[in-house]
Amino acid sequence: MKKSGVWIMAAAVGAMLLAGACAGDSRSTQNMLDPDKPVSIEIWHYYNGPQKLAFDSLVTQFNETVGQEKGIVVEAFSQGNINELSQKIHDAVDKKVGASGVPTAFSTYIDTVYDLDKQNVIASLDSYFTKEELEEYVDAYIGEGRFDEEGSLKIIPTGKSTETLMVNKTDWDLFAADTGASLSDLGTIEGLVDTSEDYYNWTDAKTPDIQGDGKAMFGRDAMANYIILGYYQLTGKSLFSHKGGKVTFEPEEAAFRKLWDSYYIPYINGWFGSYGRFRSDDAKTGDIIALVGSTTGAYYFPDQVTRADDTSYPIEAAVFAAPCFAGAKPSAIQQGAGMAVIASDPKTELAAATFLKWFVEADRNINFSISSAYLPVKEEANDMDLIRESGGFQELPTAVQDALSVSVDVVNKYELYFEPAFSGSSDARRVMEYSLSDRAKADREQVLALAEGGMPLAEAVASYATDQSFQSWYQEFVDGVRAAIDMN
Repeated sequence: MKKSGVWIMAAAVGAMLLAGACAGDSRSTQNMLDPDKPVSIEIWHYYNGPQKLAFDSLVTQFNETVGQEKGIVVEAFSQGNINELSQKIHDAVDKKVGASGVPTAFSTYIDTVYDLDKQNVIASLDSYFTKEELEEYVDAYIGEGRFDEEGSLKIIPTGKSTETLMVNKTDWDLFAADTGASLSDLGTIEGLVDTSEDYYNWTDAKTPDIQGDGKAMFGRDAMANYIILGYYQLTGKSLFSHKGGKVTFEPEEAAFRKLWDSYYIPYINGWFGSYGRFRSDDAKTGDIIALVGSTTGAYYFPDQVTRADDTSYPIEAAVFAAPCFAGAKPSAIQQGAGMAVIASDPKTELAAATFLKWFVEADRNINFSISSAYLPVKEEANDMDLIRESGGFQELPTAVQDALSVSVDVVNKYELYFEPAFSGSSDARRVMEYSLSDRAKADREQVLALAEGGMPLAEAVASYATDQSFQSWYQEFVDGVRAAIDMN
């Protein structure tokens, strides 16, 4: 099985490797645990519904077996969604009035832990894992959890995801039968753009008496992922430079022009679209027939389309790896949560680490992860034969099964990419999430307004598809990202 990973901060590579090489022999710390003097640990998470029930069941199982043997009692509490959990953790650490005491460990994304680590409240976990234990994980998942100057491990991955391309194959087949379009054309972003134009023209031609009423084929969730990963594919570089503890943003304009041409131009032409809160909402209404979204989002891809007139029809889904730019090395975004441990005393930290090790053992992690379409975090567990044999896999919707299968293949064959956290990374990501998509949406509305006012649609599009439009957006984007970095 291929070990995937991208190390972005070249200066930190040595520190990360050193931290891995010096990972402690966790067996030497086991004598701190004593079943006659049990230690209690409290875990905060954001699991709800079936996932919460599954986690609670595992906690009970641990307490009745390993916990009883070693003297560890785990209590777990859901704190709402991930944003509510993050706020409660910050409030607890800051000892705000009315806040609870800090937990022992908590589910988290990297940005939250990065901010808390600056307050010296996050435990380094290297000494509780052997080198061999850490090598069992997908490389990039462990690499994401190392972000301080020493490269110490601050987050243990528990469930990850990537992105997939999901297609309403029922409506695609009608389009393909008339035009000869092939699903293989969607393997690159350039092919996706060209095919979306063809789809728009095909739907427009169905009403020859109404010009310019073609339909969008494609939509995208997580625009920040498009920019972060797309920039890496086009340049082979990170968006951000990390030197001497300072982060700078000096992007290559040509790469951003390609990103602009591959999203903004199709969008203002009507080939791409975004209408509901998520692109799966747009797929449900038939406003688009293809989307790129998270592996976990496969749960929300519809099994039928319901039109505005309330008529509906069943559809079949097809799932593929998210397209890359032509000529780029196959790479995919890495995302998802892990667990961090609050710095306390060695015995309590060891107890938390012991539970986390148990929790992510291959069979157990597979069963828990796939209940919500997350990917297992250990290399051996990213094996579809093992996943298919797990109890819950056959009960998943077909689209989710396919999304997991495609994603596991991506984990094993693609380069997994992530941007390391830094001070201001959350604010910078917010700029990347909305800047390009908001501009494209606003300008598409202006194009349609001009067309409704009598201007030919092609002329209206051309008035926005200019170098000046790009330069205006690009400068605003660069200024916004730099401001996010500078204010932190």
